[in-house]
Amino acid sequence: MKFLVINGPNLNMLGIREPNIYGKTSYSDLLKMIDDWSKENDIEVECFQSNHEGAIVDKIQEAYGVCDGIAINPAAYTHTSVAILDALKAAGLPAVEIHISDINEREQFRHVSYAGKACFDHVIGKGLDGYIIALDMLKKTVHK
Repeated sequence: MKFLVINGPNLNMLGIREPNIYGKTSYSDLLKMIDDWSKENDIEVECFQSNHEGAIVDKIQEAYGVCDGIAINPAAYTHTSVAILDALKAAGLPAVEIHISDINEREQFRHVSYAGKACFDHVIGKGLDGYIIALDMLKKTVHK
């Protein structure tokens, strides 16, 4: 079993960018947390981060036939990218949307999620633990 974790713009700046919103834990710490979960669950997890919308679309398309599910934090592309929505729909893989902060308690423009329309569930406002929650959701869904 293999899952793909996709992180959008600026997530590589975790711990630096707005720590009052996103916390002080670094991106490398997040990757270690995901790697530990992967080993404990005997599931391969590939992590991918890009600041470029097209690279994210390409990675989603490449997951077709290779991965069993996608956990995605599209970050700023959440609210703007129909291309990411279409890629998720085209790949047809079970997907969970993740947001570290509670986007529904932030600026009004953050309340709309295009990518989330292609996801079977959403983990919002749970901090970095949201990644583990999302991976557990995928595991349960794929094992059905």
